[in-house]
Amino acid sequence: MMRKCHLNTCPVGVATQDPELRKKFEGKPEHIINYFFLLAEEIRSIMARLGIRRFQDLVGRADLLAPSSKPVNPKAALLDLTAMILSDPNADPRPTKEQPPFPYGERLESKVIELVQPVIDGKIKQLELEWQKIRNVDRTFGATLSYYISLAYNEKGLPSNSIHIRLRGSAGQSFCAFLAHGVTVTLEGDANDYVGKGLSGGEIIIRPSPQAPPEFRTEKSVIVGNVCLYGATSGRMFVCGQTGERFAVRNSGSTAVCEGVGDHGCEYMTGGTVVILGATGRNFAAGMSGGIAYVLERNWGFRQKCNMETIDLDPVSDKNDILFLHGLLSEFLEKTGSATAAELLSNWPACTREFIKVFPKEYRKALEDIKVKSPKFLQYQASLDNDYKEEENERTIVTRQHSVDPDPRVDDIEDTLPDPNMNSKILRRLLDKKKYAVGYWTS
Repeated sequence: MMRKCHLNTCPVGVATQDPELRKKFEGKPEHIINYFFLLAEEIRSIMARLGIRRFQDLVGRADLLAPSSKPVNPKAALLDLTAMILSDPNADPRPTKEQPPFPYGERLESKVIELVQPVIDGKIKQLELEWQKIRNVDRTFGATLSYYISLAYNEKGLPSNSIHIRLRGSAGQSFCAFLAHGVTVTLEGDANDYVGKGLSGGEIIIRPSPQAPPEFRTEKSVIVGNVCLYGATSGRMFVCGQTGERFAVRNSGSTAVCEGVGDHGCEYMTGGTVVILGATGRNFAAGMSGGIAYVLERNWGFRQKCNMETIDLDPVSDKNDILFLHGLLSEFLEKTGSATAAELLSNWPACTREFIKVFPKEYRKALEDIKVKSPKFLQYQASLDNDYKEEENERTIVTRQHSVDPDPRVDDIEDTLPDPNMNSKILRRLLDKKKYAVGYWTS
């Protein structure tokens, strides 16, 4: 696998806008058109045998369904599907063409937005809401609120801790997706998939319900679903419990602490920090090129579950790592009441021997290069930004403000540039992701 989809250099010409590379892809739109024509012809043939003229007339016709007499998997023959294909003689056979309007005003988030509007308008600085009840039908909670915040304050968002929302119950999918900076959401309960998707500076705290029985063990209980923190760019997430599969995939800048993850954790991660206080699934850190993960290992077979292609596994011995972990675990304990964090902190720093630091090879190389060439490198990057501004007058490009640090830290591996001696013209072409954009729409 090349893993170059995000670099605009796909060698087979699929994930790229470079015309030279696109020549390597032999597919044509006519191939897809021809496929759908053939598919439509086969569907029309089946409908003709059933005596159906229009595709819409098939909706609701469960009487036309029958289990396959020769299923591909023999186990399927053991299933009784009678209840699923049973037709209701009293049901209206006519398909519904119009859906009732969605009650936006009745959503939980709409009510929350009304309560926090004074903060967004700048009339008050901080607001902490009383506990609200959330259900799994409340999907993408926090995204609309973040939209209004971004309208008023752009990507910067609100000052830290401006809005604190407290919820109890089971949150629906994409809970706190794209949550903006300045918003803190505390949930006592559990949540579905995609928690913190595209997290953009906000803070998410999830802990079990206070009504949980005393024998409830968070480190052995999954309280959030799959693909949490997908594509997160900044912010913090604390989960007192295990997460599902593909945790922090493509995370590029957020900080997260949890008590265990499923398969494919930290896959394609390019930045940020993840601390895992429990067991992990297989294929951990596959394609991970940036950021750091600290994983607690207590004979859970973590090393055997790692994808070692792009990472190194180091002990946690550096004093900066130890101080950072202690501060993060202390914050995690304060905000979630985690028994695992309390036990670790009571045995600090001896317990740091149980942690493994997952360090991407390319990230390590980038940090070492910057330490050696930091002043000269930043000067070169500034001159490159000036050239780029002059060449692209129609766009406004804000130059990053850098400070020369004796021990600089890279938040995202993609923020590092190639060799400074590389030809300036080639470098600009690689960085210009819109230069070869191709539009397929017509006016």
